[in-house]
Amino acid sequence: MSVPALMNWSGGKDSALALYHALRNPRFHVTDLLTSVNAHFQRVSMHGVRLELLAQQAQRIGLPLTKLELPEMPGMEDYERTMRATLAPLQAKGIRHSIFGDIFLEDLRQYREQQLASIGMEAVFPLWQRPSADLLREYLDLGFKAVVVCVNDKFLDASFCGRLLDADFLRDLPPGVDACGENGEYHSFVFDAPYFTSPIPFEYGEKVRRTYQPPANRQASCQQEDAPDPYAAGFWYCDLLPIE
Repeated sequence: MSVPALMNWSGGKDSALALYHALRNPRFHVTDLLTSVNAHFQRVSMHGVRLELLAQQAQRIGLPLTKLELPEMPGMEDYERTMRATLAPLQAKGIRHSIFGDIFLEDLRQYREQQLASIGMEAVFPLWQRPSADLLREYLDLGFKAVVVCVNDKFLDASFCGRLLDADFLRDLPPGVDACGENGEYHSFVFDAPYFTSPIPFEYGEKVRRTYQPPANRQASCQQEDAPDPYAAGFWYCDLLPIE
C-alpha cells in the first residue's frame, strides 16, 4: 500500500526528474508540492523564477502547491521555524515522507534527514549518487525541457544563462562543472515534462547580475538541490515572462 508523500519542488530539472521517479514508485503516492520562495521578491528561492510560472507548473502537474515563504536572507533559526510551521498542515494530512532531488551533497542530505527526523518525517532521495551526466541524459531522453535561469559566475559566464538545457549545453560545460549543477553552478526552469498536461509558454525578459553577502548564519535549504553555501559569488539571472 502506498504512503502519501510531498515533493520538494524547485521547478528545476533535478526536482522534476525526482518527481518522475517518485510517481512511478509504488511505495509512494505524491500528494503535494512544496517550494521555497523569496517573500520579498515573490520568486522561487535562488532560481529567481516568477511565482506565476511556478503556479503554471503545479497546475500542469495537477498537485496542490504549498509555498514556504522566506525573507531574502533568512537565518537558520528563522528558516527552521518557518519550515516546521509550513509542514504542520501537511503532516496533519498524514504526510510523513518528503522527497528531494539531491544527488551527492552528503552534508545537505544529513541536514535534511536530521531536521525532518526531529518532527517525525523521513527524507527520500530518488536520484541519490547516480552520475550527474547519466541523470541529465536520462532527463533529455524522457522528453523534459528546461531553460537555464541562473548561473553562478564563479563557474559559468553569462552566456550560459538563458540557454536551453540540452545536449549542446552539456557539451559546452567547462571542465570541473557538474553536469547537473549539483554544486550550485546553475539552476533551471522546467517548461515541459512527461507528466505536464501541456508545455508552459514564456518569453525571455532581461538578464541581470546580482551579488550577495554571506548571511551571519548560513542557511541549508530543505527544499533546494543547491550547495550548502550558494552565496559565495555573483549570479546571472534570466527573467522569464509568463504568456497569458
